Amino acid sequence: MNWFDQLEKKFGRFAIPNLTMYLIGGYVIGYMISLMQPALLSWLTLEPAYILRGQVWRLLSWVLVPPSGSLLTIVIMMLLYYQLGTALERTWGVFRYNVYIFSGILFTVLGAFILAVFFGTDMVGYGGFFSTYYINMSIFLAFAASYPDMELLLYFVLPIKIKWMAYVYVAYILYDLVRGNWMTRTAIVASLLNFILFFLSGRNMRPYTPKEQARKRKFKKQSRPHMTYAGGAMHRCAVCGRTELDDPSLEFRFCSKCNGNYEYCQEHLFTHEHVK
Repeated sequence: MNWFDQLEKKFGRFAIPNLTMYLIGGYVIGYMISLMQPALLSWLTLEPAYILRGQVWRLLSWVLVPPSGSLLTIVIMMLLYYQLGTALERTWGVFRYNVYIFSGILFTVLGAFILAVFFGTDMVGYGGFFSTYYINMSIFLAFAASYPDMELLLYFVLPIKIKWMAYVYVAYILYDLVRGNWMTRTAIVASLLNFILFFLSGRNMRPYTPKEQARKRKFKKQSRPHMTYAGGAMHRCAVCGRTELDDPSLEFRFCSKCNGNYEYCQEHLFTHEHVK
């Protein structure tokens, strides 16, 4: 059991389902503020100097600041990232997707404070560099890494594989890293550090790739019709032997790391010894 499985076992119950919808809801609130009280947005940005003076709400309120652009552009962006984020949450699971998003937010806050240490904690003006722009891009890159051959309609007309769009985004990011100042570079690296950490640990992400997910679905489809137990039960934990007839609230999952057709209840899914 790797460290991420241990985290999920301890804290998985605190994960927020449908997290992307809450992020988009925050954008809607921020956009409404920009229309009705645009001056109020300056009180929401990520400014370490003001946070150290007591304006602690800025640690989270900066995620409400909406992206720039026309209303149509913002709506299209929200719809796109809702689809991408929902697909990632469905593939990875709620807990892993939560960690991915919240780690991007946390790294961005840490990046802002690290920058403040080098340039002085009394300096203001960081807020314009630290936004959710690159966190949104990390969602796009994660989706492209998970589903590289999926096609999107560019400008609603031209079909293009998402991996080619990801290459363009990466080139754009590298350009910003080379030509930007230290504030821009820090914002980029901090916001995308979650993507770097998740996908450099390829072993931990392998069970969540589309190929592996398709293999498990095929395996379940082939094996489950032949699995019947006493009393007509369709599921039985390989550790405790309980079935859905013993407790209807039990959930059962197959373990992709076990060599064979082994199913476990939620109490033993992360605690059993893998069969090799």
